[in-house]
Amino acid sequence: MPTAVTRRVHDSLGSWELPGPLRDLQRVVQDFMKNEVRPAEEGLDPDIWELPADILEPLQAKARKSGLWAIESPAEYGGAGLNLLGQVIVHEEAAKCRMGAYVPSAGAFGWDPPNVIFDGTEEQIQRWAVPTIDQALHTFVAISEPSGGADPNRSIRTKAVKDGDEWVINGSKTWISKAAESPWGVVFARTGGEDNPRGITCFIVDGDAPGLSVSKIPVIRSWYPCDVTFDDVRVSEDRVLGEVDKGFEIAQRWLVNNRVPYAAGTIGVAQEALEMAIEHARNRQAFGSALADKQAIQWMIADSEIELRAARMLVYQAAWKADAGKDFKTDASIAKVYATETAGRVIDRVVQIFGGLGVAKEMPTERWYRELRIKRIGEGPSEVHRMVVARELIKGART
Repeated sequence: MPTAVTRRVHDSLGSWELPGPLRDLQRVVQDFMKNEVRPAEEGLDPDIWELPADILEPLQAKARKSGLWAIESPAEYGGAGLNLLGQVIVHEEAAKCRMGAYVPSAGAFGWDPPNVIFDGTEEQIQRWAVPTIDQALHTFVAISEPSGGADPNRSIRTKAVKDGDEWVINGSKTWISKAAESPWGVVFARTGGEDNPRGITCFIVDGDAPGLSVSKIPVIRSWYPCDVTFDDVRVSEDRVLGEVDKGFEIAQRWLVNNRVPYAAGTIGVAQEALEMAIEHARNRQAFGSALADKQAIQWMIADSEIELRAARMLVYQAAWKADAGKDFKTDASIAKVYATETAGRVIDRVVQIFGGLGVAKEMPTERWYRELRIKRIGEGPSEVHRMVVARELIKGART
């Protein structure tokens, strides 16, 4: 028999749901994806990673009017200024298109500049961030190097040396997204000793700077990352972002923050794939009955839904803690690992439910299967995030 105290506790909990403004935002994005973006993708190359200008530009105009423009950038600079939980909601829904989580909303919501730019001076923000937001330009972030990308602090070998009023950058970066299409990006280079974590500086570098060369790396997805080489690339003092030798702190904030919407995008793709599989299972006849009547299929569907709900709550919690000003580094790692691995398991089951059709080019599942595999590596591989979580627990730090 519940006591008066337990009844009050139960009544106070009610049912968990998103706050009203976020539910409204979710519905706006859902409607935009359903009515605008997905119809625009029909009939195009299934591996396309950006819509043609004649299709994309009208979508972008509608997105601006809907308040869905540059969702991560501050409102005072032309973005939507969403907090991290708002960004998570948008990324989850915007990934429900053929292009998936690598090009949320198929580019219709514009492109955000690297969030580290807002650590810069007002002049830097106005010079680089504002035109990027307004004109929907691509940008790149160059951290990973051939010597290792999962441990950026120790793996960075690219060096920047002061020469008069300029810095001279030499070295190479790898696995850099959008470097071939970007007018500018941010580059992290060593300006201190080899083992000095405070010896990394962040620089703003033009994509066509003399001495900078870019070559694409073919991978299993349609959107290729790049190798970027710096051969005596010169940048002026006003291209230093933040303080000299303190770029690693900037990089850490960028990396931790990005893991959460990154994870949300994988949930969106997997959820959309699961809905497609459920509909297929209802309609597909095999051995005298619908696939949906087979226990093996039912368990695939049930396991997928259970895991996706758990992943979503972990992502939401990490975003909520970030927005509350709490330390969310461990939460971001937990969410990133569980969401990306869950999405991988779900898409694998979905392909199995569809059978041969699941790997046909005409189906988005074929592309999603390839792209979700990469998600366990991008933004830090699962093994590194498990190391982060274990290290915090061993230290006795519970969040």
